[in-house]
Amino acid sequence: MHNNFYFLRQLSARLNESIIGYTLVSCFSQNKDELIIELNNSTNSFFIKTNLAPGFCCLSFPKNFHRARKNSIDLFKDLILKKVILVTQFENERSFLIQLEDQYSLIFKMHNNFANVLFLKEDAVVEIFRNHLQADFQIKPADLNRSIDFGKDGFLQTTSLSSTYFTLGKVVWDYLEEKGFKPLERHAQWRLFEQTLQLLEKPKYYLIERKGKLIFSLLPFSDKTEEFSDPITAVNEFSERQVHTDVFQREKNEITNRLHIKLKGSNSYLKKNGQKLNELINDHHYELWADLIMANLNSIKTGQEKASIPSFYDESIVEIKLKRELSPQKNAEIFYRKAKNQQIEINKLKEAIAQKENEIKNLGRWIDSVGKTEDIKELRKVGEEAGLNRKAQGQVENLPFHEFEFKGYKILVGRNAEANDKLTLKFSYKDDLWLHAKDVAGSHVLIKCQSGKSFPKDVIEFAAGLAAYNSKRKNESLCPVAFTQKKYVRKRKGDPAGMVVVEREEVILVAPYISQ
Repeated sequence: MHNNFYFLRQLSARLNESIIGYTLVSCFSQNKDELIIELNNSTNSFFIKTNLAPGFCCLSFPKNFHRARKNSIDLFKDLILKKVILVTQFENERSFLIQLEDQYSLIFKMHNNFANVLFLKEDAVVEIFRNHLQADFQIKPADLNRSIDFGKDGFLQTTSLSSTYFTLGKVVWDYLEEKGFKPLERHAQWRLFEQTLQLLEKPKYYLIERKGKLIFSLLPFSDKTEEFSDPITAVNEFSERQVHTDVFQREKNEITNRLHIKLKGSNSYLKKNGQKLNELINDHHYELWADLIMANLNSIKTGQEKASIPSFYDESIVEIKLKRELSPQKNAEIFYRKAKNQQIEINKLKEAIAQKENEIKNLGRWIDSVGKTEDIKELRKVGEEAGLNRKAQGQVENLPFHEFEFKGYKILVGRNAEANDKLTLKFSYKDDLWLHAKDVAGSHVLIKCQSGKSFPKDVIEFAAGLAAYNSKRKNESLCPVAFTQKKYVRKRKGDPAGMVVVEREEVILVAPYISQ
């Protein structure tokens, strides 16, 4: 109801008392939906802040306003140093006019999504604040006054109250409904309607909390309310609280969405790697092949490309591909080693799945906490606990890498190919440890060296997990990652972004670590 005719009528009357004789000294905007006007009487300043955002259109009157040095633009320049002559309300219309010297004026059209501020010269619109509302150039002040018959006869004869009394708005009709308006016979309805109109003539101003939403009203609902006697004080309080509510709700939605994205990714990881684990547990063919070769050494000759051997468990023939340059024993050794690596992979997967299951439990707990909290400090605390600290993200936004810390070691992960070059060539020292997923595109990773200390194995494994996740192998259960000191990494002239030459590398096999 803060943009309702009945409130704007009270507000414009209050402004007429307050700013007559004031001079308009500045009119500017520093974001696309906000217009600031400063008036001054050589002693005091009076600010009008017009928020015309589609989701929340509202006037407010801050005691002070500090203009930004950048991203600020002056508007309606011909109005500067013109004095206010009159503030007047259009009848039954959600608009009012500030008349200035030399036949200049401003119309504040508070039509929610179509709200605008119009600059007029001799009653003709010459500039508008929201330029996409081109139809506003056709507005004539004389046409904005609208008449409504509020007499008893008209009330009793009308068939559609809401369209006849269009200026009342939803809050007024909600108030009448609370007072039991609909079941009443027509004459009783008229008496209640007349009483309500009388309240709107000299209203108080109320802020009502209803279902988590703040409502501005000129009528006393039964809900718990805050009451004000001054329209400027009331709308300032409403605007400030509404902005805080909007900030809280935006942060709450953002954190909730990001947690759900992480939960979706974790569930997908769990499903995919759970299937992979079951396949590995039920797959014993490397060990079987090795056992069959060792049991049939006399019948297999070096140089064979394959061997057909009866299975231990049934009469089926098992076809085994061999490396012809190796002896049967060496071929068996390879299959035993693969079977051993398969078991290592199973153990790593079990560990990763257990970690992911714990993460999913935490995500569920955080989502539940965010849904219940109504306090912005608690909300941000949950976001920080979940690793969604917006401030920390903003601090590294302009750097070419993501930063992590593990057991006191700083670990840097390149953002993209160009960032990889900057990370490796400009943000590294020769003794830093450099890592990259083997034979696939991915992020360069650095573990920053610490004087006199070697790199612990678990720190290398953690950083390798980050390199694996930030590569084309992120969805594999195990990934080979190359690592070496930075001094053995160089870039050749003409190589594309992110490509380097690596010498003296070692390789470690790790599970990708989800880093977001």
